[in-house]
Amino acid sequence: MTAPKIRVLIVDDQMMVREGFSVLLNAMPDIEVVGEAVNGREAVAKVAALVPDVVLMDIRMPELNGIEATREIVAGGEKSKVLVLTTFDLDEYVYQALRAGASGFLLKDASARQLADGVRVVAAGEALLAPTVTRRLITEFSKLGAIPKAPALSQVGDLTERETEVLVLIAQGLSNAEIASHLVVAESTIKTHVSRILVKLGLRDRTQAAVFAYEARLVTPG
Repeated sequence: MTAPKIRVLIVDDQMMVREGFSVLLNAMPDIEVVGEAVNGREAVAKVAALVPDVVLMDIRMPELNGIEATREIVAGGEKSKVLVLTTFDLDEYVYQALRAGASGFLLKDASARQLADGVRVVAAGEALLAPTVTRRLITEFSKLGAIPKAPALSQVGDLTERETEVLVLIAQGLSNAEIASHLVVAESTIKTHVSRILVKLGLRDRTQAAVFAYEARLVTPG
């Protein structure tokens, strides 16, 4: 039996962008574009109706922007992962989208391979967030005072010493396999730690965990 295709919803107010991404992704044997939306409001409705695996979400759109749409999708308990599209990486709206629950972001000028790989990574439940870009992004907005106050210390205190160690490595961009190798334990053990971290901190995925680690000052920007 062949594995089911990754179902994608493309959200962008520019028709050429939607059509271009549709052509690129539909050319992949393991990906299928199941719908398009022209604004955040339509995106929320189509996510509820189509339940795609991944939503490619533009940030700047009329009626409801990508940040608010992402927040509504996450709050609605949908299983769809949001992958934010932006024209440049040091965009304050990208940071807000990550805090709202997006699983990562891609630049709009990404190659067909980068786009497809990004969709696959996010669909698999991993965070699409290069550590160097994460540090640059958060460093930039910490300078501007744009990063919120650190989370309550009680939240961090709920984590065990090993869980805190794993959280820091997540924020540094390491995969489960890389963390397992670094700590010399089984990958299944790391998966258990990650699951417990997300539950204890009330977070949706690894991307939110990475943002939390920076905001809690467990990882120092720069």
